[in-house]
Amino acid sequence: MRNRSGWWMIIIIMLLLDLYVFQVIKALSSGSTEKTKLTIYSIYWLISIAAVALMVLMPYLNYESWPKNVRAYVFATIVGLFFAKLVAAIFFLLDDVRRALMWIMGKVFPGFGVRFVDESGIISRSAFLSWLGVGIGGTLFGTLVFGFSNKYNYHVKRIRLKYDNLPHSFKGLKVIQVSDIHSGSFTDKEAVQRGVNLVLKENPDLILFTGDLVNDRSTEMHDYMEVFKQFKAPLGVYSTLGNHDYGDYVTWDSAEAKKQNLENLKLIHRQLGWRLLMNEHVPIARNGEAIGLIGIENWSSKARFPKYGKLDVAYSGAEKYPFKILMSHDPSHWDAEVRPKYPDIDLVLSGHTHGMQFGFETPFFKWSPVQWVYKQWAGLYEEGKQKLYVNRGFGFIGYPGRVGILPEITVIELV
Repeated sequence: MRNRSGWWMIIIIMLLLDLYVFQVIKALSSGSTEKTKLTIYSIYWLISIAAVALMVLMPYLNYESWPKNVRAYVFATIVGLFFAKLVAAIFFLLDDVRRALMWIMGKVFPGFGVRFVDESGIISRSAFLSWLGVGIGGTLFGTLVFGFSNKYNYHVKRIRLKYDNLPHSFKGLKVIQVSDIHSGSFTDKEAVQRGVNLVLKENPDLILFTGDLVNDRSTEMHDYMEVFKQFKAPLGVYSTLGNHDYGDYVTWDSAEAKKQNLENLKLIHRQLGWRLLMNEHVPIARNGEAIGLIGIENWSSKARFPKYGKLDVAYSGAEKYPFKILMSHDPSHWDAEVRPKYPDIDLVLSGHTHGMQFGFETPFFKWSPVQWVYKQWAGLYEEGKQKLYVNRGFGFIGYPGRVGILPEITVIELV
């Protein structure tokens, strides 16, 4: 709660939005009995005032010390209510624009639209647009609440990738990609174990983790060490760091404390039995042949995310491998640096976006608001001979749920 002025601005916007939506609620319920109207108004304001009151009191309730599941659900519910009202308000605003235009036309052409004027002389609201706004806003909120149940609903995505330059010994190689574990968000160890069991059931040759093991602090992994130690594969388990792993989004007592947190997280990767690649590459050998596995620290083309990665350093010496895989947490790296400068990197594995944990997918079409920020945000992308796969994330952060974009375990078969 460091930015109090920004916090109060959010609260003021919430109140104004509540008042605006209430005008439509009043209009839609105008034909109801007084008892029904009183019930509707009471429920509306009870929920709205409770949400605003919580926002006002949060800085004084030691919110950050609340149990993380309570904190997540409370915040997600408040945010869900806000966005539901905001979406509904878009339709109400369209109706108000329509009414304003009719009023102007009525002044220019007396008698125009007179049949839309109510008893008070005001141009009546469109019942269609009002109910449409209420319906879509309510559906959005209901969907977000339903999405709470999907946060551990792990799905296995299978893809086969064909490469002419893949060494013969690696034909049929089964690679599992896991990304964005975000252990600091977990509250159900048994559910997480079910996800790990799905990985183990595949008997992969190689497991690759593409960053964001924690939300902020290395201590978030303490309760989940034994769960993720179970990741084993004949050719090894390799990992990289994501933007959340550096502790950039919390306040530390000192620069030394933040630095130590990162060192502790690196140690956790080793204790898990994972080989953390920090701007470096390693050979993956099989039957006398080898491919190159490159791993870099977080690198994003988006200004608000860090550029710790050094692909030039990591790539140096990897030229000799006929086939190369790059683990880079942020998919914006692919267009910004990988494709223009390293055309011989065959496959890039990323995560980061989570598909925004909200959207929908069909075999023919997929959509999420995150696509307005990231060109590549979920699934497979191809340009020439190069491929990028963006994992939708194993865990979750912020919103404790998933709508349409489910947590993912990717099984990649190289052929």
